[in-house]
Amino acid sequence: MFSKILVANRGEIAVRIIRACREMGISTVAIYSTADKDSMHVHLADEAYCVGGARVSDSYLNMPAILTVAVQSGAQAIHPGYGLLSENAKFVKLCEECNIEFIGPTSEMINLLGDKDMARKTMRAAGVPVTPGTDVLENVEQAKELADEVGYPLLIKARSGGGGRGIRLVSTADEFENAYNSAYAEAESAFGDGALYIEKFLKPVKHIEMQLLCDKHGNAICLGERECSVQRHNQKLIEESPSPSISDTTREAMIDAAIKAAKAVNYNSVGTVEFLYDKDGNFYFMEMNTRLQVEHGVTEMVTGMDIVQWQIRVAAGAKLNRAQEDVYFHGHAIECRINAEDPENNYRPSCGKVTALHVPGGSFVRFDTALFQNYVIPPFYDSMVGKVIVQGRTRELAIRKMKMALSELSVQGVTVNRDLMIDILSDDEFVDGTYTTDFMAAFEERKFKK
Repeated sequence: MFSKILVANRGEIAVRIIRACREMGISTVAIYSTADKDSMHVHLADEAYCVGGARVSDSYLNMPAILTVAVQSGAQAIHPGYGLLSENAKFVKLCEECNIEFIGPTSEMINLLGDKDMARKTMRAAGVPVTPGTDVLENVEQAKELADEVGYPLLIKARSGGGGRGIRLVSTADEFENAYNSAYAEAESAFGDGALYIEKFLKPVKHIEMQLLCDKHGNAICLGERECSVQRHNQKLIEESPSPSISDTTREAMIDAAIKAAKAVNYNSVGTVEFLYDKDGNFYFMEMNTRLQVEHGVTEMVTGMDIVQWQIRVAAGAKLNRAQEDVYFHGHAIECRINAEDPENNYRPSCGKVTALHVPGGSFVRFDTALFQNYVIPPFYDSMVGKVIVQGRTRELAIRKMKMALSELSVQGVTVNRDLMIDILSDDEFVDGTYTTDFMAAFEERKFKK
C-alpha cells in the first residue's frame, strides 16, 4: 500500500480523496493555485505546495510543476480526482516514466477509450450494443453523404475529450455543414483533436451509467447503475440509483454488457460505462469514462462501498474481495449538484465570500463540499461547490429526504441553485420517474418562460 499520495485536484473532490487517504493511514500532498491558497484541501493535507497561478493552465494542468512536487515530496502515487488531468494520457505517461503510480488506468487504456471511435469499434467486437453511427469522418463532403445514410436528426461528436464539447445536434441537411465546422473548431481548440464522427440522435432516451471496479488481476465487478438523465447542456444536475425506469432483467443485461466492456480491454481501476436507454427498452453503449465520476457517492450510498478507497487499493495491486454475486444494493440514493450560479438570470456564475454557511444533517445525509464560512469562491473554476447526497428506504422517501436536506442548506453571500433543485424534485415528471434527457428543456420552458 502507498504511504504518501499527491492529490492533483482541488475543491470538493480533493477534500474527498484526502479524507479517504486519512482513513487508510496514507499521508497526502496537496497542490494549489495562487487563488486557492486558503482552500480547505490545502489545510487538510499533510503537505501543500503552490504549483502556479490562478488559471488552470498555469497550475492544475501544469504537468512539470505537479510532477516536480510529487518527486520532491516523495509521493508514490498521484490521484487525479475527476476532470483536469484525470483522463490525460500524456500526464499518465509522464507519471509512468517518473515511476509514480497513477491512480487510474494506464496511458494506453486512456488513449484507447478516450478515442470514442476506437472505443465504439472495440465494444461492437465485444458484443456490446452501440448507438448506430459512423467511424471517424474524413471531410465535410464525406460526412454529408454518411449523414444522409444515418438519417436526421443526428449528432456530430468529437472523437476526443468530453464535458459536452465538440457535440452538435443537427436536425436537417441544411444545418449540417455549419454544425460540422463549428464542432471541428471547438474540438480542435478544446482537445487538440478535431476528428469527428456521427451518431444517430435517439429521442427520447435516458442516460444510464454503470459503475465498474476492476483490479489488476482480471477481476471486474459492476456496482449497479445511476440514472443521470436530468441534464442541462449535457451537464448532469441530479443523479439517482437505482434508476426508476429499468427492469431487473434490463439491469442484469446492462451489468453484463458493462463487464464485457471492461473485459474487452483488460480494464483496471474505477470506470463508468455510459448507456442510452430508449423507449422500446433497448440500450446502447455511448462511452466509457476512465476515471472517478462526480456522482460516485450515489453508488457508495446504495452499496456501502468506499469507491475512492477501493480505487486506491486496486492501484496498489490489491485484489477485489468480492464477486458480482456479493454486491448488494440497499434503498435508494439521490444526488443534487450544488452550483454557484443564478438560474433566474440565465445561470450566471456567482463568486465571492461565503458570509454564512449551514449544511444539512440527519441520518443518511451527506454533503460533499470544500465550502466553509468566509471562504472566497474564486471566479476561475467550475461552478460546482458541493453535492448533497441522501439515501432513503424507497425512492419516495429519498426524494422527501433530499427536499428536507436542501431546505436546510444555506449558503449566504453567493447565489446557488438550491431552489432549482427543489423545484425539479417536485416536478411531476421527475416524481413519476419518466423523465428523459430532454427533461430540463421542457422544465425551463415551464419555469422561466411563462
